[in-house]
Amino acid sequence: MATPTATPTGTPTGTPTGAPASAVVRHLTVLYDAHCPLCVHIRHWLLGQRLLVPLRLVPAGSEAARRRYPLLDHAGTLRQITVVGDSGQVWSGTDAFIVCLWALAEHRPRANWLATPAGRPFARAAVYTASAWRSAVRADGEAEPEEPACDDQCAAPR
Repeated sequence: MATPTATPTGTPTGTPTGAPASAVVRHLTVLYDAHCPLCVHIRHWLLGQRLLVPLRLVPAGSEAARRRYPLLDHAGTLRQITVVGDSGQVWSGTDAFIVCLWALAEHRPRANWLATPAGRPFARAAVYTASAWRSAVRADGEAEPEEPACDDQCAAPR
């Protein structure tokens, strides 16, 4: 997947899947695990941020996600964060995390730094930590579309 960086015009560049490298991003769709309390919390946090690029948040593995993106590996989108650009770009894991930050007004400078060789290990560590936490709250360590992430002690944020 492409590592996002900002160009002078502020569009992500790289070699996105299914789109030309020069494609302008007008909006991003974030596929998140709706059964994971951390993912739901981050979804709410993203919705409260000032956006430079509009975000659409769609539950990973849902019928809506399958209808919008029939060619995606939907089981994979439940294992790691996936972001889809409106021109067909697809980012997952660390790249998706960076793209999400890149869309936010307050965090774009940090996203640009995280996309560099110096910052990338920090982005990778953040994604690894979130993934490890998600696995810890699941009994079998795998995300399944119909399986809740944890018991009633893990309430979603309001």
